[in-house]
Amino acid sequence: MKFLRSIILFLYAASVHAGDEECKILPKANCVSFNVGPGTGCAWMCNYCQDQLGTTNYYFTDGVCTYQEGGCQGNPMAGVTYTCCSN
Repeated sequence: MKFLRSIILFLYAASVHAGDEECKILPKANCVSFNVGPGTGCAWMCNYCQDQLGTTNYYFTDGVCTYQEGGCQGNPMAGVTYTCCSN
């Protein structure tokens, strides 16, 4: 009986571990967070995200800056933590 219980626990642990492995193969977004000071605009923030993430294909998690006619625009506030992530 003790042997059977050990095998059941082993199989359960193996199935839980296999579930973890499946989660690890899902792509994860590459993100960077930062704070800005007074007078910092979206143009600087977009350039910073592009440089840090190494791509022009990114987004701000809170939508603070977006691309519109004329470039990257929005109204960031000083002292707030902003996060941008690559797609």
